[in-house]
Amino acid sequence: MTDAPLRRERSSLTGFAVNRLDRREDLRNKPDAVTALRHRSDTLIAAVAGETPILNRIDGDTLSVWFSHGETEMLGPALEEIFLGMAEDGSPRFGRLLDRALAETLKERPELVVTDLRSVALKRLVPEDEVGPLGEAKAVLDWHARHRFCAQCGGQTVPGTSGWRRECTVCGALHFPRTDPVVIMLVTRRDTCLLARQARFAPGMYSCIAGFVEPGETLEDAVRRESWEEAGLRVGTVRYIASQPWPFPSSIMVGCIAEALGDEITLDMTELEAGRWFPREEVLQMLDGKHPDGLACPQHIAIANTLVRAWALEGERI
Repeated sequence: MTDAPLRRERSSLTGFAVNRLDRREDLRNKPDAVTALRHRSDTLIAAVAGETPILNRIDGDTLSVWFSHGETEMLGPALEEIFLGMAEDGSPRFGRLLDRALAETLKERPELVVTDLRSVALKRLVPEDEVGPLGEAKAVLDWHARHRFCAQCGGQTVPGTSGWRRECTVCGALHFPRTDPVVIMLVTRRDTCLLARQARFAPGMYSCIAGFVEPGETLEDAVRRESWEEAGLRVGTVRYIASQPWPFPSSIMVGCIAEALGDEITLDMTELEAGRWFPREEVLQMLDGKHPDGLACPQHIAIANTLVRAWALEGERI
């Protein structure tokens, strides 16, 4: 096992984090300029049917999230479309939302691959620099699908600023895509760390505990509260390690390492089904896939993997 990948910024090691698009916020309020970009011959578009990405089979087994104008029109009519930004080569990028019912129909076409977003990242079906823009498109398009009506008056909303807000047609309220912060923490005690599992996890899978940040609390206090609520552990020092965009549907995972002030664990059995202290040597076995009991950590796309790997390999250097 090598720690060479940790020389990269840790957040970039997580799934959906690599996004090299220049989002060009300055263009979003210029509909004529964005329309001109939309009709350029080098414009490429990512398509999502409901929550399901549509992948383009470029050549043989080579897949891409991007479609040309003509290819996109052949997929089906757009329910929404958003301007994602500009690629490094200067070409525009857009995202298009299709009716979710089209996903089953499109599966029949041999030039397409229709699969869930998690599998796209986990199986590395497309180049790494395409996964982040796809996650961006899915998160914002999904937000549009869930915000057809105004939370203030109930009136119908329409998209604005090139897909980056919705405007109420009745009261004029403006609504913007939201990102919900989640803290995910590796709680440590001396040379051990707490790993736990939920019933929905794959057999033998153990991970970090996590929870949504609540109104009126800092990230550090959210870590302390969740550690107490889920594991009965009081923690002191909280250190930020990395973050990850998580488009399921639209969260930002804030990864921390927290130092426990005691050893006794009291699990919240409504949230968890098992959990214990794991010594560093056992964690290394889990990361290497060599645990004698077949126990494992989350796979490479999850920030939990990044947290556990950083602690197990770098120790006091993190």
